[in-house]
Amino acid sequence: MSNFENLLKEKAEFADKIIKSYVPINIGIMSKIIETMDYSVMAGGKRLRPILIMETARKFDFDIDELIPFMAAIEYIHTYSLVHDDLPAMDNDKYRRGKLTTHAKYGEAMGVLAGDALLNYAFEIGISSIKESKNKDLAIDALEVLARNAGYSGMIGGQASDIENEGKDMDLDMLDYIYENKTGALIEAAMSMGAILGGASEDEISDIEDAASSIGMAFQIMDDVLDVIGDEKELGKPLHSDEKNNKTTYVTIYGVEEAKKKVEYYINDAKEILSNVGNPNPFLDELLDYLTVRSK
Repeated sequence: MSNFENLLKEKAEFADKIIKSYVPINIGIMSKIIETMDYSVMAGGKRLRPILIMETARKFDFDIDELIPFMAAIEYIHTYSLVHDDLPAMDNDKYRRGKLTTHAKYGEAMGVLAGDALLNYAFEIGISSIKESKNKDLAIDALEVLARNAGYSGMIGGQASDIENEGKDMDLDMLDYIYENKTGALIEAAMSMGAILGGASEDEISDIEDAASSIGMAFQIMDDVLDVIGDEKELGKPLHSDEKNNKTTYVTIYGVEEAKKKVEYYINDAKEILSNVGNPNPFLDELLDYLTVRSK
């Protein structure tokens, strides 16, 4: 492993500890739903969004105690979105990260309820964090960003448009809208929250949002590429799910090689913006480079 990969692993493990620390105690009549929530949220993953909160905050003032609740909350929301995305009514995937998906292990009804519980619990965490924050105004602003980007005008809106257009020929404007919201909205939320909680100015937050939008596009396009040429064992899920679901993607429009160039374009755009905002963060730059060559 390179120094960067070791550091990324350490940061993901740190995020894991934070996320695990918020799992409710598994006792009593609620034990099954808590077990299902725990299974879903601790099933692995890159922990990209909590890491992006922390690494964006490092470009400004850095108080880990202010970040920790939001690092947990955003991963609970991200996990709920995956649990619901895997349901039979959506993509009907049986495996994710090499493990049975939540509905495949616990049943469809528990999959729905676990996703609902994770979403609601994320906002319990967020509201509690406001009460304990040293700067309640910034914590309120951060929670507002999370709520908006997770909702109908963000992630859910992108997912709804994706479903509505499944099997249809889409133009690039519609595809970009879906990517910017379905995938990009939570990445934008993560980086915006890091900037807000770090005390960034309004102009700096706006620049961070622009950079995050490009990162979200790059991340989703790379997912398109990996769905075609990735290693099934590394991905932990079957390949060609986009083809199976008759989805328009950057690969179906441009082909694999041109799609890879689009990834590089968006990452370079993000790096250029970030280079002019806040303090330097070499790890964040390396993380963006890693996203262009990742295999899972």
